[in-house]
Amino acid sequence: MTPPAGPSSGIRFENIDKRYGGLYALRRLTMEVTPGECVVLAGPNGSGKTTLLRIAARLVRPSSGIVTFPSAHKSPAAGDAPTGFVAHATMVYDELTAEENLTLFARLLEIPDPQTRVGKLLLEVGLVDRRSSLVRTFSRGMRQRVAIARALLHEPPLLLLDEPATGLDPQGTAWLAETLRRLRDAGCTILMSLHGESNISSLATRGIRLEAGRVAADTRTGATLQSILTFADA
Repeated sequence: MTPPAGPSSGIRFENIDKRYGGLYALRRLTMEVTPGECVVLAGPNGSGKTTLLRIAARLVRPSSGIVTFPSAHKSPAAGDAPTGFVAHATMVYDELTAEENLTLFARLLEIPDPQTRVGKLLLEVGLVDRRSSLVRTFSRGMRQRVAIARALLHEPPLLLLDEPATGLDPQGTAWLAETLRRLRDAGCTILMSLHGESNISSLATRGIRLEAGRVAADTRTGATLQSILTFADA
């Protein structure tokens, strides 16, 4: 897997609130992921994990608070840090082929020589033999592989993953774990939500548990990764 382009980028959340009407998804949340960390985000359903990742991906604006993306060499404003995002929904087009999906996004991202980049990723995610098949004919796991390839097209220094193993069989999960290990070792910053312990969670350099939209535990302040994952759905 190609290393991330440019210096590693972190992400800092300062006093983040996110309200949907009278409901708070996040409440006065402050946390920082430093460049090069691989952080597992855990917590029960409704704790704010997906909302936090969507804010980090700049798909949702916080109701209040500030998000910045400090890199290893500077502190850019939000919007300057390239990110890759794998959502719980795959966000790929059913009526396009795997190759057409990735080529479309590569061109939108203005990637040089998109054909070569797309071909390389299709090979890496194990879909080169199905490159001309419509995505609507794919299993959930195959669609997830397309979504992961899309997130990696521009070699982002910050990767955001919401339950990235969804739909993957054991072979696919092992492939994902190896891919994330290589990216982590190459300096990519990773923030991902997971449920429970796995070969993917074992890659984490840090764990954070959310409860009711707040940070409830952090291995940086003494919690163990096992306890964070064990009580993720409690």
